[in-house]
Amino acid sequence: MEYALITGATGGIGYALAECFAKDGKALVLVSSNMEHLKKAEEKLLANYNVPIEVYEKNLAGERAAEELFLQLKERKIRITYLVNNAGFGLLGKTEEIAMDKEEAMLILNMMTPVKLVKLFLPEMKRAGCGYILNVASVGAFQPGPYNSSYYATKAFLYHYSRGVRYEAKKAGVSISTLCPGTTGTDFFKKAGTKTPKGAMTPEQVAVYAYRKMKKKKDVIIPGFWNRMARFVPSGIKLRVIAVIKERQAKCK
Repeated sequence: MEYALITGATGGIGYALAECFAKDGKALVLVSSNMEHLKKAEEKLLANYNVPIEVYEKNLAGERAAEELFLQLKERKIRITYLVNNAGFGLLGKTEEIAMDKEEAMLILNMMTPVKLVKLFLPEMKRAGCGYILNVASVGAFQPGPYNSSYYATKAFLYHYSRGVRYEAKKAGVSISTLCPGTTGTDFFKKAGTKTPKGAMTPEQVAVYAYRKMKKKKDVIIPGFWNRMARFVPSGIKLRVIAVIKERQAKCK
């Protein structure tokens, strides 16, 4: 049985990806910091798909949480064929006004946790000669983002890290893809304290596109025609546009 491990799996893109894997007959390991949400996600999936599901409550911004998860799965002899690093969040506002502890937690969850999970699971995938890793970055990885500066920087880190490790891993039969969605209708904006912008893609649209491209071993996955086109706009222009949008969002929190 092939297992897919998905972090941040109880809603948004994470849950929509879980549905894609379940439809394809893959067993699931769902990870989130909220057991109540995990149980609800598990119930919804089991009502529609006949696949094994494991749930793990982990605050992946916590010290050694990634290592603990890996050891728990190893003890249960669950081998992960698909790893989806989806968990993450953003903080909106002026840099000096964002609480240091929240920013530190975001940096750990958005950058260090994916790195740890890749380092832990990649050797097993290499030994098996197969495996897929999907790291969820953002179109924000392609330019700076004033008033969302640290978040954009974490996604730029994950984008470059993923592409670098992809080059190493492909020689052993492991594919690493980087998902860079644009604005998506999830709880992300609610957690950041602002409203979801108009024209956002649905999590299902993003997930279906991402899943298909991941299975084809695509390097960088950008759902949405206009999101792909925006990549060719000079970063300086995008920076100024983003600054106006994010400053307005920060004031509306």
